[in-house]
Amino acid sequence: MRSHELILGGQRSGKSRCAEGRAATWLAGQGRSAVLIATAQPGDLEMRARIERHRLDRSRTLPAMRTVEAPIDLAGALGAHDDADGLVIVDCLTLWLTNLLMPAAGPRVSDAELSDRSVALCDALRHARGPVVLVSNEVGLGITPMTKEARLFIDELGRLHQRIAAICASVTLMVAGLEVPVKQPPPPTVS
Repeated sequence: MRSHELILGGQRSGKSRCAEGRAATWLAGQGRSAVLIATAQPGDLEMRARIERHRLDRSRTLPAMRTVEAPIDLAGALGAHDDADGLVIVDCLTLWLTNLLMPAAGPRVSDAELSDRSVALCDALRHARGPVVLVSNEVGLGITPMTKEARLFIDELGRLHQRIAAICASVTLMVAGLEVPVKQPPPPTVS
């Protein structure tokens, strides 16, 4: 049975570490694989260093997990790595949405394209044969931003989280490195 999970939290809350822990547990099973779909783009030197640090850390802690980059076509990447015996981690939805709404170069996608990509992502998640763990920042807990673009981003991310959470069996909120269960799958029925 596939079981998808959305892991939310603030910056440095332990979201990625939690997802990687799920991968380590998954990989302990016989004949299983794991792939991380990375959405970050190295827009500046600090981000390049951050991405490289994450790659190094993962290569030490999870050498069996492959990493692929999909900053825009997340639904396509989920489909390409769909495997009943394979766990997929998406890290992260926040950067994916940033790439669409606030790209480093060029205009943002249209509302229609954003909607199409979000629907395609949800469809890919619904049809995934293996478990998928999606990581995202919960940014809507603070004050309302001053700019129209920032308000749009927070609104769209909140809507995306709601759609993804409705599909996932589990939702976990990370707070100070601690897992707070928000949604858990129902217990198995006994006949």
